Amino acid sequence: MPAAKSTRLSLIFILITVLIDVIGVGIIIPVLPHLIEELIALRPNTEGTLAQAANWGGWILFVYALMQFLFSPVLGNLSDRFGRRPVLLLSLLGLTVDYLLMGFAWSIWVLFVGRILSGIMGAAISTATAYIADISPKEDRARNFGLIGAAFGLGLILGPVVGGQLGEFGSRVPFFAAAVLAFGNFIFGMFVLPESLPKRHRRRFELKRANPLGALQSVRKVPFVLLFLVSLGLFTLANHVYPSIWTFFTIEQFDWTPGQIGISLGVFGAMFALVQAVLIGPAMRILGELWAGIVGLSFAAIGFFGLAFIGTPVGLYFFLVPGALGGLFVPAINGMMANRISDRSQGELQGAVNAVNSIASILGPLAATQLFSFFTASPRAPTYFPGVPFFGAGILILASIGILTYASIRLRQRGEHVNPPHEEVEAAEQAKPPPQA
Repeated sequence: MPAAKSTRLSLIFILITVLIDVIGVGIIIPVLPHLIEELIALRPNTEGTLAQAANWGGWILFVYALMQFLFSPVLGNLSDRFGRRPVLLLSLLGLTVDYLLMGFAWSIWVLFVGRILSGIMGAAISTATAYIADISPKEDRARNFGLIGAAFGLGLILGPVVGGQLGEFGSRVPFFAAAVLAFGNFIFGMFVLPESLPKRHRRRFELKRANPLGALQSVRKVPFVLLFLVSLGLFTLANHVYPSIWTFFTIEQFDWTPGQIGISLGVFGAMFALVQAVLIGPAMRILGELWAGIVGLSFAAIGFFGLAFIGTPVGLYFFLVPGALGGLFVPAINGMMANRISDRSQGELQGAVNAVNSIASILGPLAATQLFSFFTASPRAPTYFPGVPFFGAGILILASIGILTYASIRLRQRGEHVNPPHEEVEAAEQAKPPPQA
């Protein structure tokens, strides 16, 4: 097979792998509450209410995110030792088994085991990214990484929509569909995916290099970057209310079907993608990164507080618009942090960002689902308030605005730029004392 054609097929395979992984997560969101209700109703002395399902659902999402956090660097390091191809193919085979296991789940604990396996195998996205770096010339890497982002975004839109429509035929059907997708891509990869990492470039596996928190240590000494990371972490923590509680909330408030839930999530994903594709550039040029970030956070707060108190489906769709506009914040804060870090430390910065996002993905779903369960079913709750997770998310966004504003004021008081010139950052890096032996 000609090299150019082989590279093209490999790239297609990687993009399909990322797409399937994200679809596989989103495809089950619209039906997860109903499946959990079915399974917990089989337990003795358990009714299987929506509030109980939300309680269990939070822990299920927690173990999934925890496995992703722990195993993403492990799989990346294993791929450096044994090559990308075996890790990618085994992850797809593992996902196939996992989706089948969840589709046939006969108890809630089987669902837990399935999500643990899903989190481990889904962490192979880091290996897929490394594969892209291996096969792409330097001048094409940014474009190909952009294709990964596009596949990820498309999966976020398609997953819930497809899952919602399939869920109309039964709460287990989306799991079987996800298994077929994963296995089909495994077979495709067996024929078209060559190894991208030559043996001479492989290294010994070292567990200490697979530490997911190590990158945070490397950037904490850069002035105010840690505050920016906290602001980003609060935003990410707040935004996990969407995937973790949306299904339970819309069932409780509007008695929506899986199809209606899937469409609403797809609409939000499309609006979010539109903001990223169309508005980011003009916002940065007109407002600058600091004000674009503050404006994005302000829109996010409006969206969350509006969703907390809304009582109609039309109003819900209305407040999704400012929620999507909140997407202005992440590119702005990432740009502000990157501009305060030297070129040689950008990889460490992204590792720290990934660590913060992973921690938020572990804590966010658990907090949102427990709040929802307590304020919709607990006799100890002061009031019935199904929108309380969105209200809590709005509070987190206000805290994020406060931290970002404080950091920018302190920088100006010190006579520093929020976005210092590149030469200034590089000079500061050069002036650092060498590490102690």
